[in-house]
Amino acid sequence: MELLHNAVRSYAWGSRTAIAELLGKEVPAPHPQAELWMGAHPGDPSRVVGPDGRERSLLDVLVADPAGQLGAAAVQRWGNRLPFLLKVLAAEEALSLQAHPSAQQAAEGFAAEEAAGVPLDARTRNYKDASPKPELLCALTEFHALAGFRDPRRTVALLQSLEAPDFAPYTGLLAAQPDSAGLRALFTTLITLPQQALDALLPQVLDACVLHVKDHGEFDLECRTVLELGEAYPGDAGVLAALLLNRLVLQPGEAIYLPAGNLHAYLRGTGVEILANSDNVLRCGLTPKHVDVPELMRVLDFSSGDMPVLRGEEVAPGLAVYPTDAREFELSRIDLAPGAEVRVEHDGPQILLCTHGEVRLTGELGDRLDLGRGGSVWLAATDPAVVVTAAGDTPAQLFRATAGTGGPVSA
Repeated sequence: MELLHNAVRSYAWGSRTAIAELLGKEVPAPHPQAELWMGAHPGDPSRVVGPDGRERSLLDVLVADPAGQLGAAAVQRWGNRLPFLLKVLAAEEALSLQAHPSAQQAAEGFAAEEAAGVPLDARTRNYKDASPKPELLCALTEFHALAGFRDPRRTVALLQSLEAPDFAPYTGLLAAQPDSAGLRALFTTLITLPQQALDALLPQVLDACVLHVKDHGEFDLECRTVLELGEAYPGDAGVLAALLLNRLVLQPGEAIYLPAGNLHAYLRGTGVEILANSDNVLRCGLTPKHVDVPELMRVLDFSSGDMPVLRGEEVAPGLAVYPTDAREFELSRIDLAPGAEVRVEHDGPQILLCTHGEVRLTGELGDRLDLGRGGSVWLAATDPAVVVTAAGDTPAQLFRATAGTGGPVSA
């Protein structure tokens, strides 16, 4: 049981307040702070603080003792790699519209680019490693996102509500075939429009969205989102693609799981994110970065319907799990009233993050560690069970990251 010091990543879409407040730092921060990373990603590994105050990279700790830190099962599957990365994500602006590959797609894509000699740092490189990148986002504040293709019939209703004459043929394309094949056809058409055609079509669609909002139409939130994206990313095909996706508003404690092929974009809010320890992203739009349409189409899943919202399944008093089919990770949430406690144990590696209040961690051998808001700890596979107690006079909340069990997904 050792304290972690973690890296803060700065991206333009980040918040100047959310992560700084969580860590008890000066607010506003001098630069946008987008992500707090907890784990052993080579780009910014956490540092483990030993009893003597000496810090070591978690990467080095794992290499020195993979079996003791990760456990035999994890080593057999992932070698000396920690399979998950835990983050706090704080978005003030929309992230890129993107999807992630399956294990087979990632392995094939990585091998192909390696064989072609594409440098790992090349702008056109799609696959930085051979691993999939499923992820789960649990809201800490109200969190807005686009995720998964909406039921085609609902999308047809939305598109027909927009008075944009030049867009009618595209609406008709989906209306004639309101299924996954129709979605694929319409999506492909929209994101491959020549820029001249896109520049002519987008203003009509945006004007139609303005009228829809003024008239308090049924799809007010969806149209407001398109207007925001159109202002931030003028001339971007991703603005039109956003019309096809579920528009979600998560409340604190609610989560969405994004498996391989799910097209999504985080819009704004703060949440805890857990993902497979991979850098593989296929972008669709809302970004100046490389967009590889053929590879994106190979990866995308065009199944449709409402996006399941996970609220956590209570497995013990105060302990709720967000089940997914991901083998790389599992996220749990611990909510404790003042003075309440819960026992935490697992036969693999764990990271605990305190997001509210204060807790005391007590090991079976009598070792103790006090953790405040924004603090996190590393628990090796061979560490004994820990009792987590809400130590202050306010409720406490923690999130726990572990390797996954690959169980069924439920809402």
